[in-house]
Amino acid sequence: MSMFLDTAKIQVKAGNGGDGMVAFRREKYVPNGGPWGGDGGRGGNVVFVVDEGLRTLMDFRYNRHFKAQSGEKGMTKGMHGRGAEDLIVRVPQGTTVRDAETGKVLTDLVENGQEFIVARGGRGGRGNIRFATPKNPAPEISENGEPGQERELLLELKVLADVGLVGFPSVGKSTLLSVITAAKPKIGAYHFTTIVPNLGMVRTHSGESFAVADLPGLIEGASQGVGLGTQFLRHIERTRVILHVIDMSASEGRDPYEDYLAINKELESYNLRLMERPQIIVANKMDMPDSAENLKIFKEKLAANYDEFAELPQIFPISSLTKQGLATLLDATAELLDKTPEFLLYDESEMEEEAYYGFDEEVPAFEISRDDDATWVLSGDKLEKLFSMTNFDRDEAVMKFARQLRGMGVDEALRDRGAKDGDLVRIGKFEFEFVD
Repeated sequence: MSMFLDTAKIQVKAGNGGDGMVAFRREKYVPNGGPWGGDGGRGGNVVFVVDEGLRTLMDFRYNRHFKAQSGEKGMTKGMHGRGAEDLIVRVPQGTTVRDAETGKVLTDLVENGQEFIVARGGRGGRGNIRFATPKNPAPEISENGEPGQERELLLELKVLADVGLVGFPSVGKSTLLSVITAAKPKIGAYHFTTIVPNLGMVRTHSGESFAVADLPGLIEGASQGVGLGTQFLRHIERTRVILHVIDMSASEGRDPYEDYLAINKELESYNLRLMERPQIIVANKMDMPDSAENLKIFKEKLAANYDEFAELPQIFPISSLTKQGLATLLDATAELLDKTPEFLLYDESEMEEEAYYGFDEEVPAFEISRDDDATWVLSGDKLEKLFSMTNFDRDEAVMKFARQLRGMGVDEALRDRGAKDGDLVRIGKFEFEFVD
């Protein structure tokens, strides 16, 4: 079984805020000491940090749940509870993080040490010292901590490489990578020798360097799942230049030009934007019989079927076995990289918008529905958050929650929907009677 894993689905849960405390100052010579309960501590965030030492998402194969610690409860003497430490989760460079529910991209982590908070911890609940007023100098009210953010995430690894090698199986991509870099990919005289992406660093004679990725061989129909399918094509999305390796000896009985068209068709079917990347055609196995004649025919077909106003891609005849033409190919690749900008992987429609904490009139504070048992059901982020932060062990807190509901217009809305005195109302698993 391959130890390379480039996709994973995980659950993350930030820590809840600590509950606020109800306490009173009771000292012999301090009459009417008043409230003295402190606030709860902040819950821990779940933070992704890029670690350049990681190469795959294998760490997420068996560990799929990540939960940060909750903040400590508030204490007497007005002391705050201790805030929880953030949970640090290390991910490899090139990891894209998506929200599993919406499919939106949260972040693209490419720089070593880059950090991103994927789930925010809840704030601590306020202690009763915060609710003291001239009208109510000794309140028995405190808040529960705010729940931490919880979400399901999709992780997708796209290896960081400047150049991608594409082509049919057995055209010599792995051999080429092993000759121009120090990488040691598996090489064999059979199809699909390479079943995971291999990376290597190239250094040219002029001193320039770039990363090359050898991707598992494509075949016709890969975009429909034939062979290894397109499961590794995601790794070419980060590349800026594509080296299209073609077996000019036609040792397997295929037409080199038809191979060229078939691979480009699969790239286009997977992602049309891959065709924006400049290609260099690598005519490999030029040490074999008939290769020179096949290359001549290939150039004729390419010129005949190309737009007369378009610039033909560069063609470099090489032999990985004899190392013929490699220096010229690498210099041309480095030159093309210098003038090729980074390609934008995601447009604005794919990215999740940053959190907005202002007032938004379009988002209703609550929604009302009717259950099968005729119970009225209240829902909505704002209302549910208010409910979770209410300490129902204290009568004053319950009365405060009822006033808040009334202020939000819940009572009036239920009345307009036909709710009558004594009807059951449910928030989550909590039920109470509607009083008209």
